[in-house]
Amino acid sequence: MELLFPSAFLALALAHFVALLSPGPDFFLLVGYAARYRLRGSAGLCLGIAAGNGLYILLVIIGWNALRQFTGLFTLIELCGALYLLWIGSHLVRSRPQALALHETRQQRPSWPKQILLGLGSALLNPKNALFYLALMTSLLGPDVTLLQQSACGIWMVTVVLAWDLALVSVIGLPAVQQRLSRSIWLIERGAGGVLMAFGGWILWRLVETTI
Repeated sequence: MELLFPSAFLALALAHFVALLSPGPDFFLLVGYAARYRLRGSAGLCLGIAAGNGLYILLVIIGWNALRQFTGLFTLIELCGALYLLWIGSHLVRSRPQALALHETRQQRPSWPKQILLGLGSALLNPKNALFYLALMTSLLGPDVTLLQQSACGIWMVTVVLAWDLALVSVIGLPAVQQRLSRSIWLIERGAGGVLMAFGGWILWRLVETTI
């Protein structure tokens, strides 16, 4: 297995990065906040999202196979996630048409604790993250992978998630980009909120279908 691990790691790293390119709830949450608050007002979201991904990776390492047998708990997580997305989305869709203030004061930005909690909640209340890491690490790394190798892969993926999200909000926060967004910021926020609510509604619909 030692000889195969480098190639398995490269396959895992590639699959993980490709998945990051597919927009999900975390992406639209970041876009909605970074468009108005720029890097300083959304960097905490990036940390929270990375921490949430890290916790799910840790669960996979210590035995998510056992935890996922509790279907009731998994359903509860899905329900909480759907309600959470609807709650965040409802705030964004109520954005008012107003020009973006290019010189915001510190008080106008969300606090760091609020940013981190929002990001952490977004990542943890999306059970697809758990299934994704479970499938990725078990199928690509195989049953003979060591704890050290699993940990190295986990640290790599959390680092990539954090770097990617920070790069995204940094680009959105560039002065040139902000100038272009100034007059349409409320449309972007409403659009991001609508997508988040659509994700939440779809999860609720799927839960209703499976229980009927």
